[in-house]
Amino acid sequence: MIDNKIKIPIPKEWNDISVQDLFKLKWQAPKKLVHNLRMEKSVLLNGEVTLWTESLKTGDQLEISISEKDKKTIQPTYFSIDILYEDDHLLVVNKPATMITHPNVDEKNTLLNAVIYYLNGSYASHIHRLDKNTTGTVLFAKHPLSHAILDRMLEERKIKRTYWALTDGLLHKKVGIINAPIGRDRHHSTRRRVSNTGQSAVTDYRVLSTFPKEQLTLIECTLRTGRTHQIRVHFQHIGHPLAGDKLYDGSSLFNRQALHARKITFIHPFSLKKLEIQAPFIDEPAIFDRFFKRND
Repeated sequence: MIDNKIKIPIPKEWNDISVQDLFKLKWQAPKKLVHNLRMEKSVLLNGEVTLWTESLKTGDQLEISISEKDKKTIQPTYFSIDILYEDDHLLVVNKPATMITHPNVDEKNTLLNAVIYYLNGSYASHIHRLDKNTTGTVLFAKHPLSHAILDRMLEERKIKRTYWALTDGLLHKKVGIINAPIGRDRHHSTRRRVSNTGQSAVTDYRVLSTFPKEQLTLIECTLRTGRTHQIRVHFQHIGHPLAGDKLYDGSSLFNRQALHARKITFIHPFSLKKLEIQAPFIDEPAIFDRFFKRND
């Protein structure tokens, strides 16, 4: 059994609230996790076991020991990875193309395998996923408490993910919303499609630049929902599939869909600082660089 010890300095925003209310109201931590921490006396305040009704003061330090009893065994695998941000609670990685985010069954050549290798076998769990051939920011939790909090933040849309894409053709509407439900394509096992019986899906976009010579549009997108292949399906639906996206009728200009998770923005759940983490382009050969430079 592994114990994950985390230390959290108390910011001024939590002054005078109790330990109990910090877990219950601020973090909305899972009841089972909180129960185990209380029973095992795993929460220290300034180095001492504390009552859960104790009021916190700015500058106090909580120390929490979290047992990883139910940790799944995932094979650490070495790959060179691009760490964009890391602290004791989370990390953000720039995912390359051709790599899937997490293993299915016994796969071991995934981004999660590489992150666990980087962390010397310690806890890591992805908070969201990217398609195999999409590059950019992926957020990982480094202990079960941050995992639970970040999962909830994602569900409540408190984690903003910004994507860049190159679409086929020239979009003349500079700002738009695509609101079209997405479901499975019953004729193709991996494709999705716009369907009246599908799950609600909303994509906001704005045009950054158009390139008449190449017949391409550089767009920035944010998602109000997180459906599988959402951006790819939505832009195919409006007649502008992503360049290189063979699955969704895109052109063959590139060897993958031209989609990059450019930026992730959220309030850190423990420090309460705003994080805005941007992923550089890492394609070899480059897809976005020449269009980005012209846009810049």
